[in-house]
Amino acid sequence: MASGVATVWVPVTDMQRAVAFYRDTVGLTVRNESDDWSELEVGGLMIGLNAREDASVSSAGGAVITFQPDGIIEDELAELRQRGADVEGEISEHPWGRIFPFKDSEGNDLQFYSPPQS
Repeated sequence: MASGVATVWVPVTDMQRAVAFYRDTVGLTVRNESDDWSELEVGGLMIGLNAREDASVSSAGGAVITFQPDGIIEDELAELRQRGADVEGEISEHPWGRIFPFKDSEGNDLQFYSPPQS
């Protein structure tokens, strides 16, 4: 069975726009950038952006990348809104933590997660 994660990647239709979103809006570090494949790093995890001709913007499901906030989740929500991210709703409270969903520049689902406060 699986012993680790080799790659996490998301399809994109506009590489420059996607790299700018993840770099400037979410704050990830760009490690490699090309027209077909770009790599960003966050907390030791490499995220690939894969330019594909048949990639389409969709909200019909698929993988979701969940980020941990640098500070408190309310501040991250406010910062993403200020930077123009497509934030869908408010922070939701759950027994397992707090989340808020948003979309990347290509329509992929993302979210920020904060564990339960003790």
